[in-house]
Amino acid sequence: MAPTYLRLDPNQIIHTVEVLTHRIRERFPQANLNNVCASLHSVAKQAQVRSEQISRPMYGLRLLTVLFVSGIVSLLWLIWSKFRLEDQHVGLEDILAWGDAGFQSLFVIGAAILFLVALEARIKRKRCLAAIHELRSIAHIIDMHQLTKDPDRLVMPGPDTKSSPHRTMTAFELTRYLDYCIEMLSLAGKIAALYIQHFEDSEAVSAVNDLEDLTSGLSRKIWQKIMVLPTAARDLAKPEGTPTAIPGPSTPPSQESST
Repeated sequence: MAPTYLRLDPNQIIHTVEVLTHRIRERFPQANLNNVCASLHSVAKQAQVRSEQISRPMYGLRLLTVLFVSGIVSLLWLIWSKFRLEDQHVGLEDILAWGDAGFQSLFVIGAAILFLVALEARIKRKRCLAAIHELRSIAHIIDMHQLTKDPDRLVMPGPDTKSSPHRTMTAFELTRYLDYCIEMLSLAGKIAALYIQHFEDSEAVSAVNDLEDLTSGLSRKIWQKIMVLPTAARDLAKPEGTPTAIPGPSTPPSQESST
């Protein structure tokens, strides 16, 4: 087993989501983002139980597989022990017919054994993919909450329409709100990684990687909004009537010395 510092600790992830829930509630007590983060906290606690169940061997199913294989082997041995060739001529057609029937029987038996052997992985994969789909839905819900949080309105204020979203946040509050969304998206990816920490299934790993790509892309989009906010804060701090500086070509040093 890998050292603890090389493994994700579900308790630490749950604690981090819980602290984030408190931070959002204390900063924005009326925001619906509180409910989303509370749901993420609930999913994180469920992920701890689910990931442990997925990593645990399914002994009942394995016992059923062993009993099935043992029964088939016992049945074949019984048939072989009772089989006697009568004192009659055995032709080539009889040998071919027996071989074809035996081959078909072995094919069916082998397919049944492979089905039982792979059934455990399929059951675990189905549970894992369902849990990851739940996290993907939460990621899209987080993105919906930040969709109307537009920092450009702080830089370039203008008249609202009847259908315009109600904006009351300052530049600082908007920065915190967007940063909370980024943290939630990152934690959603970490929760998903719990499912494949001890279950190295190719489809499950691919689904987690896709979720990580989704949350990273959404986080980059939100981060671009945060980068606009310092400019908005500087413009709002200027005295009223102060023109906004428009960057232009710099004056060469030679011309500066001559003026």
